[in-house]
Amino acid sequence: MAKPNPFVKAWKYMMALGNAKVDEYADPKVQIQQAIEDAQRQHQALSQQAAAVIGNQRQLEMKLSRQLEEVEKLGANTRQALTLADQATAAGDVKKATEYTNAAEAFAAQLVTAEQSVEDLKALHDQSLQAATQAKQAVEQNSMMLQDKLAQRSKLLTQLEQAKMQEQVSASLNQMDELSAPGNTPSLDQVRDKIERRYANALGSAELSRNSVQGRMMEVQQASTQMAGHSKLEEIRASMRSEALPKAQSAEQTPQIGQETPDKQVEGN
Repeated sequence: MAKPNPFVKAWKYMMALGNAKVDEYADPKVQIQQAIEDAQRQHQALSQQAAAVIGNQRQLEMKLSRQLEEVEKLGANTRQALTLADQATAAGDVKKATEYTNAAEAFAAQLVTAEQSVEDLKALHDQSLQAATQAKQAVEQNSMMLQDKLAQRSKLLTQLEQAKMQEQVSASLNQMDELSAPGNTPSLDQVRDKIERRYANALGSAELSRNSVQGRMMEVQQASTQMAGHSKLEEIRASMRSEALPKAQSAEQTPQIGQETPDKQVEGN
C-alpha cells in the first residue's frame, strides 16, 4: 500500500487553510451574490440540457410520424401490386402477373423493414418521453430551489444589514466604555471614592497627630496661648473701664449749656 505524499498532503492543507482565510475575511454580500450567480448558471445549464432532451423527444416523434406514413404507403403499394398481379393472372398475362408479384414482394420486404423501424422508434420515443418528463420535473424543481435561494438572498442581505448596524452600535458602546475607563475620564463613583479616601486619610493623620507627643505639646501650647489671650483681653477691658471712669466724673461736674447753678438762682431772687 502506497504511503500518501507528505508534500501533496501539506499542499492540500495549505490550500484548505487559504480558502478558510479567504472565506473568513470575504465580504458576505459578495459571497451571497456569488452563490446566487452560481445557482443561476446551474439552472441555465440544466434548462439547456432539458431542452436538448425534450428536443430529441420531439425529433423522434417527427421521425416516427414519417415512418408510420412510410409504412402506410408501403402497405398500400403492396396491396396495389397484388391486385394488379391477380388481374394479370386472370387475364392470362403470366409475365405481368410475375412482375406485379415480384413488385409486391419487394414492397412487402420494405414494409417489414419499415414496421421494424417503427417499433424501434416507438421504443426510443417512449424512453425519450420519460426522459423529457424527468427533465421538465428537474427544471421545475431547480427553478423552485432558485426562487428559494433568491428569497434567502433577500433575507440574508437584510440580516447582514442588521448585523452591520449591531456592530456599529457595539463599537460605539465599546468606545464609550474606553472613554469611561480608568486613566481617561473618571466616573463620579471614582471621584467620590477618591475624595472620601483623602478625607479619611486626613482624619487618620489628624488623629495620629493628636495622640502623639508632638500633638500633646501643640495642645498645651494652644491652651497657653488661649489663656494668655484671655488675660490680655481682661487687661484691655480693665484699662478701658479705668479710662471711662474719669470722663464720667468730669461730665457730672460740668454744667450743661443753658442751665444756671442753684447759687445763681438764689442771688437772682
